[in-house]
Amino acid sequence: MSTTEYCVQLVLVLLVVRQMKGGRLDLVSLVLPVVLVAGTAFYYLRSIPTAGGDLGLEVVLAAAGISLGVLCGLVTRVWVTAEGAFAKAGALAAVLWVGGIGARIAFVLAEQHTGFGKTVTNFSIDQHITSSQAWVAAFVLMALGEAVARLVTIRLRAYRATNARVASGPALRAA
Repeated sequence: MSTTEYCVQLVLVLLVVRQMKGGRLDLVSLVLPVVLVAGTAFYYLRSIPTAGGDLGLEVVLAAAGISLGVLCGLVTRVWVTAEGAFAKAGALAAVLWVGGIGARIAFVLAEQHTGFGKTVTNFSIDQHITSSQAWVAAFVLMALGEAVARLVTIRLRAYRATNARVASGPALRAA
């Protein structure tokens, strides 16, 4: 991995630090993670190969990312006050987020610096994965799926909590 690639991954990890501080669900908290992951996708993603087993690999890793993102969103604390909706990632959300990033980094490092590269090559041949770009696309789609699924899950939970608060508001005021 290059210095730029380490920096990109560090920025993605720092997102979880920001999320652990907690804060209002505003436009910045919506746009920042998507922009950072989209920038990462732009940096890495040159194509999305679909020949042979490429599409299957990409779908499986994208689904893994979406699953991690939904789980991360479900274990993130979401609450609503008169000032708006808020969210704060806890330890489990951080572990899920960093786990996804860490798995991608560990794969690349193991593939480049150990005998694991031969295993990846053999797996790719057995599964009809046509190029290293399929792996790149699969990991980028995993990261993008994780970030977007987390955001959607948290925003949906905040929307539901806001609606429940509005619906129960008059009853609470009357009590």
